[in-house]
Amino acid sequence: MSKKIGILTSGGDCAGLNAVIRSVVHYADSLGWEVYGILNGTHGLMSDPPRVRQLTPSEFDGTILRQGGTILGTMNKGNPFAFPCADGTTKDLSDDILKGIKTLGLDAIIGIGGDGSFAILKQLADLGGFNMVGVPKTIDNDLGCTEVSVGFDTAVMVATEALDRLQPTAASHDRVMILEVMGRDAGHIALSAGIAGGADVILIPEIPYSLDSIAEKIQSVKAKGRNFAMMIVSEAVKDENGNPLQKTFADGQKRLGGIGDYLGEKIASKTGSETRVTVLGHTQRGAQPTFTDRMIASAFGVHAVDLIREGEYGRMVAWQNRKVVDVPIADAIATYQEVDTNGTLVHTAKALGICLGD
Repeated sequence: MSKKIGILTSGGDCAGLNAVIRSVVHYADSLGWEVYGILNGTHGLMSDPPRVRQLTPSEFDGTILRQGGTILGTMNKGNPFAFPCADGTTKDLSDDILKGIKTLGLDAIIGIGGDGSFAILKQLADLGGFNMVGVPKTIDNDLGCTEVSVGFDTAVMVATEALDRLQPTAASHDRVMILEVMGRDAGHIALSAGIAGGADVILIPEIPYSLDSIAEKIQSVKAKGRNFAMMIVSEAVKDENGNPLQKTFADGQKRLGGIGDYLGEKIASKTGSETRVTVLGHTQRGAQPTFTDRMIASAFGVHAVDLIREGEYGRMVAWQNRKVVDVPIADAIATYQEVDTNGTLVHTAKALGICLGD
């Protein structure tokens, strides 16, 4: 039976989103279905008429597979249940979204997002009774029930390449190079890139640190004859007293940032080393997706269409034990995946002599 499905991207962008969309469009078209891309996440459904465009295989050649970001646009602020207004108040716009879905006559919606996006979409689906499935994407890789999410591998590759590029300069100038990477709550990017990039020190929010331990490691490196040291830190790491470091932006919002500069000053003072800090920021969200992100995204898109074909809704596709499975969305957002401090990667880092700050 022919179906009419919608697809949207929500939350922060990342590499691999277009590969998911491409996969859905090609598979759905082979089934005789129509696919409509909803622009700018749920914001596109608030408009009257809804802002959508029909997606066809002709526009999804191999080029789009290589493209970062999302061709549909996305939003990572503005909860529709408490949407911020110009006068400082909030308004519930959930009915506008549900009206938009009804206007479009969609049989189901595929939402590509993280835990925050899924929590909102699930609440909307429960309220409005529409069918939805989820595809996990987050560079932080902290979503539960899946071993990997779209965007994580590319983010780690960018961070690893940054360490590769910083190392020659560190050696040329006898410096301690500090790389600050994204990681809102979890340290997966810092830990994986730090191991792959040969860091001497890796700091993640899951493991408390002391400046003395870091200084001791750097001095040990130099005592063994190496004139430089490499360090990577997740943006969610707090100062030594446990206080989060944030920056206030022009829109009034406070966001994580500043731990690299904080550590740079402290380490320079304790070790006498010349330090330099590099903050990768949004460069980890861009670039062409890696092989892994393209492959995972393609498999996720196909499985999402299969779920709709089978009438299995309220579920999220996931990667477990080298294959695609699906789990209840409620389970995925209820289970937060932080770094396992007793896990393989932490053990690997310590066995390699990497200081984790403890």
